[in-house]
Amino acid sequence: MSPIRRVLEQDYLMTAFAQTILMCPPDHFEIAYVINPWMEGHCAKTDGGLVRQQWNALRDAVAGYAKVVLQRPREGLPDLVFTANAGLVAGKKAVVSRFRTAERQGEEPHLRAWFEKNGYEILAWPPEISFEGAGDALFDRGQHLLWVGYGFRSHHVVPALLERLLGRRTAPLRLIDPRFYHLDTCLCPLTGGYLLYYPGAFDEASLALIETLAPEAKRIAVAESDAIKFCCNAVELAGRVFLNDASDSLQMRLRIAGFVPVILPMSEFIKSGGAAKCLTLNLAEYSDFSS
Repeated sequence: MSPIRRVLEQDYLMTAFAQTILMCPPDHFEIAYVINPWMEGHCAKTDGGLVRQQWNALRDAVAGYAKVVLQRPREGLPDLVFTANAGLVAGKKAVVSRFRTAERQGEEPHLRAWFEKNGYEILAWPPEISFEGAGDALFDRGQHLLWVGYGFRSHHVVPALLERLLGRRTAPLRLIDPRFYHLDTCLCPLTGGYLLYYPGAFDEASLALIETLAPEAKRIAVAESDAIKFCCNAVELAGRVFLNDASDSLQMRLRIAGFVPVILPMSEFIKSGGAAKCLTLNLAEYSDFSS
């Protein structure tokens, strides 16, 4: 066992099930509209049985390393299943998402009600400023830093607003490829400050910022061929990286860094533009670096 792998295992044993993951059963999941390039040509073309099988496999895998809590699905809100977009959680405070597209705005009162019912303080957010939660705001897992994507779903002022609201430094990253419309489709912070990301999703200034803030030895840049497999839309718990797919070379790079890639096919959800990370919201991640 590598030294990094041993540290990850020890940390997990010391804080077993310290992480809490919010998921929403796919009872009403379907592709009923087109709001991103992945949805094109896929309306009403998901396999319900396969949807349930893939979601169950992810839930079971996550439940081996974290507590899973469920949000109630709602008829007519097919994308409620993508709980990463519910909001941004910082301790017992939450910023509820303000969706840019009309198709998803109906989710907002249900998301707010869930956070309130579960004891979260709802932080004030300007109603005219779109922000799509942990789809576009990801806590680094090695330093006190919040990576924030903008350009497609979240407004360009979001990084500055979050920095003032949470008192944590933000790194604004402009997204330029419509296939990677949320930050979590092209960047994934990993334990120890590692960063899995697709360079082609960002403009030059954002890439330069990533290279400034993340040490070269901890940057795992992926090729487009892996990025379109949603390899960056991953969930990492206790060193296990749950993801839809990855090339042999990328899996080897993850192993060398001390991680264990776990392939969980997400084909039905990718038709809608999401995979493992989109289907989960970590409710306790902020506490790792809150001090």
